Amino acid sequence: MTAYQAIDRHASGHRFDTERRWAAALELGFEARAESEPAPVTRLVRRRHHGPLRVQRPFYPEGKTGCCHVYLLHPPGGLVSGDELRIEASVAEGGHALLTTPAAAKLYKADSHGVAWGQHTRLLVAKDAILEYLPQETIAFDGSRGLQTTTIELETGARTLGWEVLALGRPASDLPFATGELEQRFHLSLNGQPLWLERQLLNPKHRRFNGPWGQGGATVQATLWAVGLDDEAAAIDVLRAQLPDHNRWAVTRRRGVLLLRYLGTERNEAWALCEQAWHLLRPLLAGVPAHTPRIWLT
Repeated sequence: MTAYQAIDRHASGHRFDTERRWAAALELGFEARAESEPAPVTRLVRRRHHGPLRVQRPFYPEGKTGCCHVYLLHPPGGLVSGDELRIEASVAEGGHALLTTPAAAKLYKADSHGVAWGQHTRLLVAKDAILEYLPQETIAFDGSRGLQTTTIELETGARTLGWEVLALGRPASDLPFATGELEQRFHLSLNGQPLWLERQLLNPKHRRFNGPWGQGGATVQATLWAVGLDDEAAAIDVLRAQLPDHNRWAVTRRRGVLLLRYLGTERNEAWALCEQAWHLLRPLLAGVPAHTPRIWLT
């Protein structure tokens, strides 16, 4: 079932009780097509949406036969109680697509009923295809409650690189993440076999949140993943040699998945670390240099 098909339109609506649910869905499909160019062109061939989730048009800043850049647009700019966002993107054999967002996403405080929000992303990458998922950071307001899932399904020979950057609270405004509960889930599989499964609960009332064996009081975290590198050990050596030398990040590999983690207090530092890691890893993964999406510069 696709993200578009999963939307229950009868359950959506402007309710203000514990059954509140405002649903939106976006389904994208990319294919590499042989046209008049000397190499295949990745085209956005399928685009369906429901509610305030859409894309305007694809961009080709890396040349006509280069990676297809697409911006995921959510006009409200944030999630409130009852919001249920579903995003699905698939890249067919030989295609190369990059998905990003125009601005940081915001997770607002839950309503008086404590109704949660949900955001579910599903990425499907076929043989010899590449999908980069690089959303701008997410900011969780105090009192936010919700579930964020990221599901990545790969075929043999597929390659992918992506990240999630999460900032808890707004320390600059003296508004820490003191109440609420967030849950993050990651599921990455190859030909249906799981390679990376993770579930993380973020509750400031739980002792893990401030314990040195858990969150340790950190307000910003990031996870970057890469699958499809020819030499993961060499890629890790490159990251360790060229990324900032501090103890707020670490990198490892397991079952073909390279994972870089950041845990600290600076949102800009986490973003800069992920972007720099992307610039280092992309040539090793895709054989082409990183090309910063124009929307990041506006």
